[in-house]
Amino acid sequence: MRTAKSFKIDNIPNFKAQLLEWSKKFNDIVWLDSNSFNQTYGQYDAILAVDALTVLSTNSTSAFEELKGYQNEINDWIFGHLNYDLKNSIERLSSSNFDGLDFPELQMFQPKRMIFLEADTIIFKYHETAKHLINSDFKIISETEIPEEDNSLKNIKIQSRVSKASYLDKVNQILNYIHRGDIYEANFCQEFYATNTKISPLTIYNHLNKISKSPFASFVKIGDKYIMSASPERYLAKRGNQIISQPIKGTAKRSVNHNEDYTLKHNLKVNSKERSENIMIVDLVRNDLSHTAIKGSVEVKELCEVYSFDQVHQMISTISSKVEDSTHPVDIISSTFPMGSMTGAPKISAMKIIEELEETKRGVYSGAVGYFSPSNDFDFNVIIRSILYNDSNKYVSFSVGSAITSKSIPNLEYDECLIKAKAMYLALSQ
Repeated sequence: MRTAKSFKIDNIPNFKAQLLEWSKKFNDIVWLDSNSFNQTYGQYDAILAVDALTVLSTNSTSAFEELKGYQNEINDWIFGHLNYDLKNSIERLSSSNFDGLDFPELQMFQPKRMIFLEADTIIFKYHETAKHLINSDFKIISETEIPEEDNSLKNIKIQSRVSKASYLDKVNQILNYIHRGDIYEANFCQEFYATNTKISPLTIYNHLNKISKSPFASFVKIGDKYIMSASPERYLAKRGNQIISQPIKGTAKRSVNHNEDYTLKHNLKVNSKERSENIMIVDLVRNDLSHTAIKGSVEVKELCEVYSFDQVHQMISTISSKVEDSTHPVDIISSTFPMGSMTGAPKISAMKIIEELEETKRGVYSGAVGYFSPSNDFDFNVIIRSILYNDSNKYVSFSVGSAITSKSIPNLEYDECLIKAKAMYLALSQ
């Protein structure tokens, strides 16, 4: 049971800053922020979940079955992340590359305290064990002081895990696989990292969110581990019986010159290589959704539409399906995971090639952050454009990638990675 109480707020941006500063004292935090993007399928402007009442944390090969059991048992709101390497519990795959972050493969928690933002209204939804704290928490949050900007981040030495020459060689190897007919497309990623580095995660998140506001931003704390995300991509959402996936494939840089920016956007819209990337993943998502869909209900709502964000233009498609009431929400996720936009096609072959050629275990990167509601709805993003941090190891990491197809030019793929990396570089060098 939860108790709900609403408050009107005059200054939402300031209250958000106070809310996040207040949340730092908790060991378990999930903050999801739409940054006021007008989302057709969004439900809330922002959500904060803190103060775990119960937790599921696992690296088991039966992780999705454990999640199903946990979600059934709790029958409440649960928040957390799904690690890319959960693929190994779905298919006969493995992950043995270097991992400097050491996130659990799946962690979800039932929060005692949840705070929802909708327009100018703040809604507290507290578990019965914490409902007596609503009024005092609102007062404390409203009186929380925002600290001065932390400017101690100028000397972070960011290194590349893969040299440019090695990257180009690996892309050529992928092109050989494509020309041989093993795959049509692979999302190939590379890591940038810093060792022996101490950061202020919330400061970095605020920098990143200021530089690159996005509709699926998130700040996550799991003990000593952090996710600071400016993700523009929805992985999967459930609204009643409707399932929605919105893969991104196709990227172009922005320009401060209006006419040049318009041209960049138009050129992305008509680019045959970028459109073919996107359409391949649309076909993959349609197939993934068909595993749980009511027959004939899979539908492409949007195909190759271009949306503009602070740092880049992105090509996005929207695919939906309908499911029976009896279909378990975890089964919908496990039958589509990992998301096709971060793997390639065919999915299993692409994942094997990714594992062979990438030099870092993806872990949380290209996984998902989100929630399940008591009514079995859910919403998860794709963890891209994100900075990851292990405070105990003092290890900072971000990864970027691009889709390699038969039309790919290795040097241009490398340039696309650098465009995507720009916001993370800037956030870490403020």
